[in-house]
Amino acid sequence: MQLTSIKFISEKREKDLNKLNIYTAEELIRHFPRDYLDLTHVTPLKNAYHNDVILTACEVLNVEQNRYSKRPFVKALCQQGGYIFTAIWFNQPYVAQKLEPGEYLFYGRVQNKYGMGCQMVNPSFEKAEKSSRLQGIIPVYPLAGSLTQGVVRMAVRQAVQKLPVASYIPQSLQKKYDLMPLKEAYIKVHAPQSQEDIKTGSARIALEEYFLLLSAFKVIKGDRDDARLNAYSVTRADLASFISRFPFEFTAGQKQAVEDIFSNVHSPRKMNRLLQGDVGSGKTAVALAGIYMAVRSGYQAAMLAPTEVLARQNAALLIRYFPEYSVRTLTGSTSAAEKREIKKGLTGGNIDIICGTHALLEDDVAFEKLAFVVCDEQHRFGVAQRSSLSGKGEGCDVLVMSATPIPRTLSLIFYGDLDVTTIRDKPKSRQPVSTSIIPERRYEDMYRYVAEQARQGLQTYFVCPKIEGDEEGTVMSVTELYEELSGKMPGVRLALLHGKMRDKQKNEVMTAFKNKEYDCLVSTTVIEVGVDVPDATTMIIYNAERFGLSQLHQLRGRVGRGDKKSYCFLLTGSDTDEARARLNVIKNSTDGFEIAEADLKIRSGGDFMGTRQSGRMLSDIKNLRFPVETIFTAKAISDEAFSGAFDIKLLSRIAAEKYESLKDIILN
Repeated sequence: MQLTSIKFISEKREKDLNKLNIYTAEELIRHFPRDYLDLTHVTPLKNAYHNDVILTACEVLNVEQNRYSKRPFVKALCQQGGYIFTAIWFNQPYVAQKLEPGEYLFYGRVQNKYGMGCQMVNPSFEKAEKSSRLQGIIPVYPLAGSLTQGVVRMAVRQAVQKLPVASYIPQSLQKKYDLMPLKEAYIKVHAPQSQEDIKTGSARIALEEYFLLLSAFKVIKGDRDDARLNAYSVTRADLASFISRFPFEFTAGQKQAVEDIFSNVHSPRKMNRLLQGDVGSGKTAVALAGIYMAVRSGYQAAMLAPTEVLARQNAALLIRYFPEYSVRTLTGSTSAAEKREIKKGLTGGNIDIICGTHALLEDDVAFEKLAFVVCDEQHRFGVAQRSSLSGKGEGCDVLVMSATPIPRTLSLIFYGDLDVTTIRDKPKSRQPVSTSIIPERRYEDMYRYVAEQARQGLQTYFVCPKIEGDEEGTVMSVTELYEELSGKMPGVRLALLHGKMRDKQKNEVMTAFKNKEYDCLVSTTVIEVGVDVPDATTMIIYNAERFGLSQLHQLRGRVGRGDKKSYCFLLTGSDTDEARARLNVIKNSTDGFEIAEADLKIRSGGDFMGTRQSGRMLSDIKNLRFPVETIFTAKAISDEAFSGAFDIKLLSRIAAEKYESLKDIILN
């Protein structure tokens, strides 16, 4: 159904919805709320924590406006009982005309300023006697262009009422598992009457999505031809000789991973394996052993990395450990003449190992006898990209690596097309990174510590969640922090890095930091992936409560990569019980798998399994909050549907009908 067939959607609004990748009414009802305003309870300010968002009643005593400051604001002096507080609106001068002394309902964020009392920032407001708007549970949607919350709410609700919404789960299984009608679930999510509606509706929609995903995996995996075409001649004695080149003894986990790969390449079926391990567990050394098995047997190998810095870092290791083989690097910045030479060498079989970025996936990159492919940081590459590279050889063995620990039960579900090897131990030489939660009163001490570290030749990462600041001033941005640190730490060499910079700029900054041309790198999470800087010993993360636990653990893994003692400082703007509990998990544990399990319990399945873990198809439901058990119920239903009790042809047809939405995760 076209969008313009829905009331409230003009051609202008249709274009704004297109910016959100919404082109049909069916896609509109899958535009799920990113949050809800719970206006069913009025909360006294004295019961609110810093950064809580609440609905509260108060009396406005007087209103003042400042038009001439750098950030114009309107400020109201308010009282609640005998408690005095202020409310402030930045860059909203019209508030001064709408607000006058009297009784109001305020809905917004609470900030407890150290030594400055309590404040509400940019709250919505309505006179208490006219409180028809600030009531109930109101969905809050992602917006674009000139769209407003009111327009999107009305349009979505109308689309849900008009559209037929049918489940693909067989009726008998819907009955057996007592599943609510799918249309009812959409109504509960978009027009909830209670918090329970949000939970049950979200869980039912998520169950449908995971059922389709897992069923499609089964159909596609069943059609795949895994027969081995390449015969490996490498022996265990050869492999032991290669491993002796490393200046350390492999851990038990590394040895088992190498054995898994060795068994794979000598089996009747080609390898399609996920190697997952915590940061610093030695996955790259295992991958090099796998590459050796291929080149020792007379084949070519390729190693795919998501960034040029990581590709060149991997290439340096390959050159070091494969001196008797030809190793080259191919990236976007490789000169045209060198690209021609490399492509000729690959086609002619004169290059044994190629390490590179997406440049390896170009159509004119061809090999004489490619047999082994490694994808580093697999969450940055989909199945289609892996297949594009492995398809340049005949029957290639594929090893994909992930430094994002995933609980085993979930890895078995979401990497249904892969066998899984997990390295749980770490080399003895790795020192655990000490982690502390730093209160605001200790910031100046922290800056002095960083400056002293810089004088000793040691480096520091500063990480922020955003590139630019927000109107409320509650989130530190990378650009603001860069300017602030420049004043607080004179003489310390600072570099700035964020996602809006060109790839060439990012590579230059990261390379310069690794070469110790800078003391500190002020960055967003673009540094999260695999860069190895041995002299970086301190990681400082601002607004740490805004990151997932697994992401915090990945960021912490950027330090402690040498033999020097390293530290991670978590800075938070939230004093809520949940924020404290989450950050204490990171503070008290260095086990990535333990942290991933805790993350899963705290954040729910929708947040944990977002686009990074499970592709764009599931990005539609990333805003839904549902228990992790929903995923396992979906797997049980899918398994039962494929057990023979139902028509496999019917399920295959269902998967084919949904292929356009499923192919993003299955193939990309």
